[in-house]
Amino acid sequence: MLSSQSAAVVRATLPVVGAAIDDITPVFYRRMFTAHPELLRDLFNRGNQADGTQARALAGSIAAFAGMLVDNPGRRPDAMLARIAHKHASLGITADQYTIVQRHLFAAIAEVLGDAVTPEVAAAWDEVYWLMAGALIALEARLYAEAGVADGDVWSQWKVVGRLEETPDVATFMLRPADRSPSPPFKPGQYVSVRCTLPDGANQIRQYSLSCAPNGTDRWISVKRVDGTGGAPDGEVSNRLHANVKEGDVLTVSAPFGDTVLDDGESPVLLASAGIGSTQTISMLAHLAATGSSRRVIVVHADVSESTHPFRTELGLLVDKLSDAEAHIWYERPENPRPSRYTGLADLTGIDVPEGTRAHLCGPVPFMSSVREQLLGRGVPASRIHYEVFGPDLWLASTT
Repeated sequence: MLSSQSAAVVRATLPVVGAAIDDITPVFYRRMFTAHPELLRDLFNRGNQADGTQARALAGSIAAFAGMLVDNPGRRPDAMLARIAHKHASLGITADQYTIVQRHLFAAIAEVLGDAVTPEVAAAWDEVYWLMAGALIALEARLYAEAGVADGDVWSQWKVVGRLEETPDVATFMLRPADRSPSPPFKPGQYVSVRCTLPDGANQIRQYSLSCAPNGTDRWISVKRVDGTGGAPDGEVSNRLHANVKEGDVLTVSAPFGDTVLDDGESPVLLASAGIGSTQTISMLAHLAATGSSRRVIVVHADVSESTHPFRTELGLLVDKLSDAEAHIWYERPENPRPSRYTGLADLTGIDVPEGTRAHLCGPVPFMSSVREQLLGRGVPASRIHYEVFGPDLWLASTT
């Protein structure tokens, strides 16, 4: 809990800091990467740095945390903290790196706000930072312990034992521990990080949902090749994996993490995905089918067309294996005759969403935002709507 003295200062200065935080974060990253170029080369996503999404996500999370401390001092934004902690654990973040961030973040605040940053203001915001950092460090330590690894030691070598071309732009890589040790367990909906060495020597990291059931010996990741649009560069890692990785190669992969997981209850479940977001849906469906679940399952998927829809055949087979499941698929530009109801954007009108439904969303933020709004309008509580987004989570603060 924030001290009363600091709470008063933060409350008074939050509008000023909030208004300037989009100016502060670029300065922060510039300072930090100048002092520690290895962080940009081997940890942070260079594409997200180039387009500014990482800076906006950081700004949103700090502002949301500070606002929570002063407006709701009796509780923490645990959903936001858990989301960040899982992402950090998948990258192997360690406690000492928080000191690096603090040093350069506060230097950036002082540079942008100048004389407005009095010792009293600096102390209050330092308290905010370390409350957030301390909570994350504790959560991440717990995640490392649960994974059975030392703090930050999440990486191991995995051999590619198969490759499937799901669509022209999506490839599935079947992985097995290179040392033949048992595959670590995971929960349906979790992801792993892949660390990829690029031609310039950088080790860039990306997260990919596991697209298989947890009970198998292999772990599958399905990667969509990212083609840059609107002046954005092509995805460095996805294109590297598509062009260069084949059966027999070895990848550096993290332990599984992610807090958007399928629960073990019996309540109805709605799985909504778009595009490559179907990886999470497929993993959850595979688990439900493998365990003979009798839960009510509603699958919602949106895609451009039949040929761009990854796991289209598998989705139908898995739904057919379940005793009480149905699938609703929309294509924006269908290649075959299709009912008008299922042409265009996903629309949940007419779909029965039973009371007590728990929803899992994965896909582009506009799709998930639309589905979330429709579910809220149908009476599904926000606490029962979960989502997964890869890359900087620009949606996080607004849904906390």
